[in-house]
Amino acid sequence: MQRRAAAIYVAFFLVVGAASYSLIATAEEPTIGFENPEHALEQGDEFTIDGQQYTATTVNTEVEEESSDHGGTTVTVTRTAAFAWTNQSALYTETWDNGSTVTYESDEWDVVIPNASDPTSATLRESIDRAGILANDTNADNETVTRDGQEFVIITENNSSTLVPASEYFPTPETQQLSESQTLDYNGNQTRVDVATDAVTLSWNAPRENTVEVGDQANVTLSGQTYLAFFQTNDTVVLTQDFESYRAQNDDIDQFTEQKNGLWGVTILSGLCIVFLIGLAFLPSRY
Repeated sequence: MQRRAAAIYVAFFLVVGAASYSLIATAEEPTIGFENPEHALEQGDEFTIDGQQYTATTVNTEVEEESSDHGGTTVTVTRTAAFAWTNQSALYTETWDNGSTVTYESDEWDVVIPNASDPTSATLRESIDRAGILANDTNADNETVTRDGQEFVIITENNSSTLVPASEYFPTPETQQLSESQTLDYNGNQTRVDVATDAVTLSWNAPRENTVEVGDQANVTLSGQTYLAFFQTNDTVVLTQDFESYRAQNDDIDQFTEQKNGLWGVTILSGLCIVFLIGLAFLPSRY
């Protein structure tokens, strides 16, 4: 009787375990997909958002296999996409600090801002290479000297040395005036001038190349709009704003995983019960 009852229970758990396992084996796992995404792109494709043209410069899938110390292999899949566009009127700025030396029209200039609380102009003074001039003059010492607060150059001719005022020896530097709100040609760009107490700021508009990179199932902002980037295949990425559908599909996947784990629990528990019942059925009877 003991073994007959055990056989009945074993059959019951066998049916339950087989049924739960068959559900696991035949269940179709839900996946994420979008029927009508705003953009489906391969590498090199061009698309437009709010009048701005973009190019999918990269749509790439990399698979990396790494062997573990225990003999197994870990596979890592990385998917990335990059989008490039040109801002035709990007703002550029450059700052010239007071007292600094800058390059303008292929020459070196010293920036001089008057000592005022609200200056409206600045001066570009030609930067004179004094050390180079002295080095090229065989009659002049390589360094100037100061006498009674005045700077001199020592000139030696016929074993006789003469002090020549530096203001007379060196050429008079050229100057250019920069005025507040003035527009000048700087590196081929129409450039605006702003003068502050410590610096001159140049600003202009010109084209600028931009690139943004995004991973699989990550958000990217283009032309002020946020899109979800999803790799439909290894070579195709879609951009969609259907975030509600994306969340719903992820919920379905989570629910499927939870139910599948539950069925695995039933299957494993049924197997354990079968083993336990068979073991009990063959225990020797005390009577």
